[in-house]
Amino acid sequence: MSPETSLETSPKTSPAKAPPLRIGNASGFYGDRFDAMREMLTGGPLDVLTGDYLAELTMLILGRDRLKNPRQGYAKTFLRQLEECLGLAHERGVRIVVNAGGLNPAGLADAVRELAGRLGIPSRVAHVEGDDLTPGYPGRLAAHAYLGGFGIAACLRAGADIVVTGRVTDAALVSGPAAAHFGWRPDDHDRLAGAVVAGHVLECGTQATGGNYAHFTDHHRSAFLHPGFPLAELHEDGSSVITKHDGTGGVVDVGTVTAQLLYETGAARYPGPDVTARLDSVRLTEVGPDRVRIDGVRGEPPPPTLKVGLNRLGGFRNEVVFVLTGLEIEQKAALVRDQMEAVLSEAKSRPTAMSWELARTDRADAPTEETASALLRLVVRDADPEVVGRALSGAAVELALASYPGFHVTAPPGKGSPYGVFEAAYVQQGAAPHTAVLSDGSRVRVDPPARTRALADPGEQPVLPEPLPDGRVRRVPLGRVVGARSGDKGGDANVGVWAPTHDAWRWLAHTLTVDRFRELLPETADLTVVRHVLPNLRALNFVVEGLLGEGVASQHRFDPQAKALGEWLRSRHLDIPEALL
Repeated sequence: MSPETSLETSPKTSPAKAPPLRIGNASGFYGDRFDAMREMLTGGPLDVLTGDYLAELTMLILGRDRLKNPRQGYAKTFLRQLEECLGLAHERGVRIVVNAGGLNPAGLADAVRELAGRLGIPSRVAHVEGDDLTPGYPGRLAAHAYLGGFGIAACLRAGADIVVTGRVTDAALVSGPAAAHFGWRPDDHDRLAGAVVAGHVLECGTQATGGNYAHFTDHHRSAFLHPGFPLAELHEDGSSVITKHDGTGGVVDVGTVTAQLLYETGAARYPGPDVTARLDSVRLTEVGPDRVRIDGVRGEPPPPTLKVGLNRLGGFRNEVVFVLTGLEIEQKAALVRDQMEAVLSEAKSRPTAMSWELARTDRADAPTEETASALLRLVVRDADPEVVGRALSGAAVELALASYPGFHVTAPPGKGSPYGVFEAAYVQQGAAPHTAVLSDGSRVRVDPPARTRALADPGEQPVLPEPLPDGRVRRVPLGRVVGARSGDKGGDANVGVWAPTHDAWRWLAHTLTVDRFRELLPETADLTVVRHVLPNLRALNFVVEGLLGEGVASQHRFDPQAKALGEWLRSRHLDIPEALL
């Protein structure tokens, strides 16, 4: 079977009669709820169960694993889950598609075959490879291209029960099975874009069913104690319904789906290796309890390049947190800072980088010592672990009886720990040898898309709604009237903000400008901030360039993945029309 033959397969069922494909998710990250695979397999009908185990930080972790043992480099948790659930999947006829292969998909596929043989469960196991470009990037711990879904599709069309991949896009875990099931071709851009959007909603697990949701207090607390994992009912035209198994916890509504759609995205054009999905075309409609339809999604040819995630060891870091209690907090912080700076400056080698951050968690006339205390955090970095290890430990410990009154630290600094750096590079489509390795060992090369299109200049911005008429206002937190979700992409952060009603959108679209955003979040004042308008979602998406330094693994700031940046924004006060409150 040639790649061309595989990709040109036509649907066996006419579009009007094709039943929906039920695709569930059982993992949003490496370390997610262990029992989720069993819950999804036993909770209701499924055709395909996916699991997303990879992230920028995960690739660094797996790279360090591979340094210790070349046979490793994959998510070992998946094997333990499968040991409990392979029989269930086989009995129910559910296919499993995961990116748990990480840096070693062939190794994980072999381990799955060994497990299936030991359990006596017949399983056809295939894997996707070609993403590993590390040899071309000397000095990098890992360099992996983000592949699309057609390698997965080739494996499933050839009858695989389990497909293991390395670094594919998160959404490819859904678009690949959909392309295989419905016989989509590479130029079915609208259909593929619809599946990519559904895949983006599913990829982070329970974030689509109420996890980390800004408006969780709008629902009874019990709904969020144990949220169920999401699933999508995919249709041949690319539309879908996001839902969850009956009787499981959590909530699926337009708000939870909107929040996840905005997570870790940027402009309205959402590029991928198979298609560029137009997020500004997405329509969301509640069609029943815990059921949200996604339709109207338009797609364009993908960019001519593939993103490559580069991970390297950046050096070593250490930190010490000083507790400052009671009065004269600023003066205490200045004293210990001057003392530490003087000692470290006189050391044989001063750390290459030092950063201080004072968190005023203290309150006046506090009823407990903890609430009377502020935290002063010192972070040091250097290529030499000794410079950030013994030097920092000695300097901090020697001040125990010689510094500000009430001196103590949350924990003594230990040895310096390694930190990673994430960077993005780009190669031409086709530079990565995207290959489906079928269960019989045969190899199918997946050709790059015949048509590509560079990401277009956004040109004119979408037309904004009419502003609200002037009226009485009240100074309250922004979060009283909008939701938000934030996340990271390398060194950049995004904050998606959406309005639940049309009137709130009329106000938000004209009020939350880039200048107002910088004013509310002073950390962003000197950084490039780009605002993207998504009227269909009643949302604004802000991308803050460089806020996270060299990425999550570098732990550049207090919240290294910007997970709570949106909640900080929602907590800021401004004048809001009383008509919205």
